[in-house]
Amino acid sequence: MQATLSPSNDASMTPRDRQLLAHTPYAKANVPEQYLRHMVDYPRKEQPGTILVDTDARYLYYVLPQGKAIRYGVAVGEEAMAFSGVARVGKMAEWPDWIPTAEIQARLGPYPSRVAGGAANPLGARALYLYAGNKDTLYRIHGTNQPEYIGQAISSGCIRMRNEDVIDLYDRVKLGSTVVVLPPGRTAQTGTGDGFRG
Repeated sequence: MQATLSPSNDASMTPRDRQLLAHTPYAKANVPEQYLRHMVDYPRKEQPGTILVDTDARYLYYVLPQGKAIRYGVAVGEEAMAFSGVARVGKMAEWPDWIPTAEIQARLGPYPSRVAGGAANPLGARALYLYAGNKDTLYRIHGTNQPEYIGQAISSGCIRMRNEDVIDLYDRVKLGSTVVVLPPGRTAQTGTGDGFRG
């Protein structure tokens, strides 16, 4: 499979993005090269503009025309494993507030009921909220304040991306875009009868 490292382009960043990301409360993380943004061949049949999430391989693909895709490395957690199937982007937000669920509140102990958007917020720079029909699935694709976990499965969270990458993705995605989430045990990489090898 052809995979070309795609250099980070901050053209999508707003002045607020630049300001917040210049003063993050976390250290710059060394993310392994395979989880940096790449342009790849994409022989699957999803339409351009579709997002495909491969939770097992820790990759998210944004499908482009002519058999190509942008592949981003992600971190996945329990919430990410709890949803598979087809959804749509029902809401999009820049530097969103985070409202921890009751389960997260129970796990983390005393915690604010709302965390304001910003560099320390666990949702990071952008969030895509996935809906099935008109119902929020509670499944999110979002930035992170823990970039050191990109490429790993960790205890909680949905699909986390480096803030630079989620800003890039957000700038490409349209409200209503289709999101395909492969179930555990099925990967876009190893070929599951669809011939895709990554």
